[in-house]
Amino acid sequence: MTKTLTISTLDGDGQFDAYCAEPKDDPRAAIVVIQEIFGVNAGIRRKCDRLAEAGYLAIAPDIFWRLEPGIELDPDVEPEMQRAFDLMGKFDQDSGVRDIEATIKKARQLVNGGKVGAVGYCLGGRLAYMTAARTDSDTTVGYYAVGIPDLLNEKDNIANPLMLHIAGDDGFVDKETQAKMHDGLDGHPKVVLHDYPGEDHGFATEVGSRRSEKSADLADKRTAEFFAKHLG
Repeated sequence: MTKTLTISTLDGDGQFDAYCAEPKDDPRAAIVVIQEIFGVNAGIRRKCDRLAEAGYLAIAPDIFWRLEPGIELDPDVEPEMQRAFDLMGKFDQDSGVRDIEATIKKARQLVNGGKVGAVGYCLGGRLAYMTAARTDSDTTVGYYAVGIPDLLNEKDNIANPLMLHIAGDDGFVDKETQAKMHDGLDGHPKVVLHDYPGEDHGFATEVGSRRSEKSADLADKRTAEFFAKHLG
């Protein structure tokens, strides 16, 4: 079953909506799904639905609500892609992480104090890293995260397991940046990195032309095993 949740910000100055997919039985844990730059669109909702099918309570907050509530964009439509880049440029990432933290708190209430993880894609992959460093997420996964070297000064704050999936031919994360990610994080006891040679940004999207089936399936299998190990 799916529904829309209304979540209050940490400081109580506003509210935002979140897509929620519920499992048939009592949830094994909750997972916050962090959107790409395209909003909580059909692909992100499908990510939630698949997690619910696996027994998790899945919640995708509308982190662009301060800019344009309810925005849904299609990366395969060029004008919508450009609109997404414009929104990303205006987006306050620190506020976004606080909204993710508020969503984690709400999710923890909904699973009666149980475990809550997070998974993010693209911009959401970067926010997933920030979530691991700044919140009490029990385990976190980021797909093709952007700009991670700029955040390596926060790595010592990562106290719970974090997995990052790296697209080897990512048009937004060049080889030098990937090398810096490995140099900075390979020795971290809580962090595991997986590389996908030849894959481009967005390879694990649920819908659209960016999806690369074999690597998407592998990354999602690793994510499922990671969540099962650390969330139950």
